[in-house]
Order: sequence, then structure tokens, then C-alpha cells
Amino acid sequence: MTDTGYTQLLDLACGAFLLSGVLVLARRGLAGVIRVFTAQGVALAALTIVIAVHERSAEWGVAAVGIVALRAVALPMMLRRALADQRDAEARPLVNIPASLLAAAALTLLAYVASQPLVHLAPSTATHAIPIGVAMVLIGLFALTTRRRAVSQVVGFLVVDNGITAVGVLTLASVPLVVELGIALDVLFAVLVLQILATRMREAFGDTDLDELRELRD
Repeated sequence: MTDTGYTQLLDLACGAFLLSGVLVLARRGLAGVIRVFTAQGVALAALTIVIAVHERSAEWGVAAVGIVALRAVALPMMLRRALADQRDAEARPLVNIPASLLAAAALTLLAYVASQPLVHLAPSTATHAIPIGVAMVLIGLFALTTRRRAVSQVVGFLVVDNGITAVGVLTLASVPLVVELGIALDVLFAVLVLQILATRMREAFGDTDLDELRELRD
């Protein structure tokens, strides 16, 4: 792969990764949010594959396969099952969509400013994309704190994890593959627990809207 081709493919993958994170905030329906999250998993895997090919790293190639299996197949499937018969449910954000998109733009700018010292430590094509991963962490935290429904909050948590993974890939940290797989399994188990809780909540109260559950408690 030529340096020009590597740069173009990396920019394309990072652009798709960032766009998918912003679209998580732009979608009203939970089913649409899950579809966008699935697309983000594919974009993250594509980013990893580009890095793996350029660095000729079989280890990162295996990691890319694992990312597709976990983040683009297994986790979205679990989220869809958690929705069950509420596929037309809306995310019902505390902040409206236009304001959320403005917040995403501001958080992305903040990520670029805050990440510059890290980028300057080892300037390269990959490290210059680190702000994209940091921006995704901030956008995920924003989604996590401004969504009412439990499923949409789970997606926010997973977007944060995707951002952390992207930063790790772009910095090419020498983390053994076994450690990466262990972290992935932790995320998988966490989502399994959250799915069970969402199912129990729906069976007991008929919904997973956190505001309505607070009213029931009061």
C-alpha cells in the first residue's frame, strides 16, 4: 500500500467513524440508533484493517475480525433483542437534535484541541487521527448522559468504548491481543447484564424510559 493510498483510506475510515457517532445523536428511533451503531462497528473494523495492512500486523488483522464479530454483529443483535416489541420506540433525548449536533461539533473541536499534545509526541498519519477517537469518547459520554431510555444509554456507553478502541488502534500501542480480547469480553458481559436488566424492567413496568420509572418510584 502506498503512503498516499494509506492516508486516503485512513481518512475515509476515520470520517465514516466520526459521522456514525454524530448520527447516533441525530436519529430519533432506537432501531435507527442501533443501525448507526452497527455501521460504526464496521467503520472501526475498516480503520483497524487499514492500520493492519500498512503495518503488516497479523495481530491487528485478527483484532479487526474480532471487532466485526463483536461490535457489528453480536452487540447490535443483543440490543435489538433488548428492544423486543418496542422497535418503534424513540430515544427521547433530554437535548433536542439540533442542539445535540451543535454539541457534537463543539466536542469534536475540543477533542482536536485537547489531543494536540498527544499527537505531537509521535507525529504520524495515524496519530494525527487520534482526535477522532477522543471526539467519539466525548460524543458517547454526551449520548450516555442525555438519553432517557436504557437502550440508548447502553449505545452511548458502547460508543465511548469504540472511541477508546480507536485511540488504541491509532496509537498502535503494544497491547497483547489477549488483553484486547479480554477487554472485549468484559464489554460483551456488561451488555449481556444490561440486556437482562432492560428485559426485566420491560416485563415489570412495560417500558424502559428512565423518567417514567422515577415517577413510579415516587
